[in-house]
Amino acid sequence: MADTNNKKINFFEKIAQIATSFTGSTMAFIIALCAVIAWVLTGPLFHFSDTWQLVINTSTTIVTFLMVFLIQREQNKDSRAIHLKLNELIASLQGPSNRLIGVEDLTEAELETLYKYYQKLAFLAKKEKNLSVSHSIEEAEELHNEKYS
Repeated sequence: MADTNNKKINFFEKIAQIATSFTGSTMAFIIALCAVIAWVLTGPLFHFSDTWQLVINTSTTIVTFLMVFLIQREQNKDSRAIHLKLNELIASLQGPSNRLIGVEDLTEAELETLYKYYQKLAFLAKKEKNLSVSHSIEEAEELHNEKYS
């Protein structure tokens, strides 16, 4: 049962990848442009009727509806890949804090707390004469207090 579900998911993922690649192509733009031009040119033939307008409205609504999901899917995938790459960089370096690994899963309030933390660190770093010095807030405050007390 799980194998069947995985095959279905993989099938739809493959379709979504193909659709995403195609819809971002020049050919897709040309096809869409030709469809709009054909619709405009057929206006006089159908006397610019309500049905004629309904065809383009319905078509564009359906395409837009589907594209929203394709775009969101691709955005989620790209975002996750970037986060994983950044997590790998943080985890592999000696200096940075590992507490930022998985930061994308924090709540808005936790992200705001971290933002304030790094704002304070940036403020303290501006007071340093050597721009290449890197510290935690605790180290920066201690160093700052030692210098100016």
